[in-house]
Amino acid sequence: MRVVEEISLPGCKVSILAMNQKFIIKFEKGNLEQTYKVAEIDLIFGLEDVKKMLNEEFITKVMERFRQMDNDFDEQLAQL
Repeated sequence: MRVVEEISLPGCKVSILAMNQKFIIKFEKGNLEQTYKVAEIDLIFGLEDVKKMLNEEFITKVMERFRQMDNDFDEQLAQL
């Protein structure tokens, strides 16, 4: 697995990795992580297509999912 690109966004870090003919898009925020995989064969322009996927609408959904994940995790910790 190799890091192709790293992008710093407000509130999270994005890493684009390449492995086994797939691009892996990894979002990290604190102790949480979201990972998306896309096969290179599904892309016409490779890395450029991956970057196009990282539009404002998708990032907004990722950040909302982080909020949900954080709430779920906090609820579980509170039950200990």
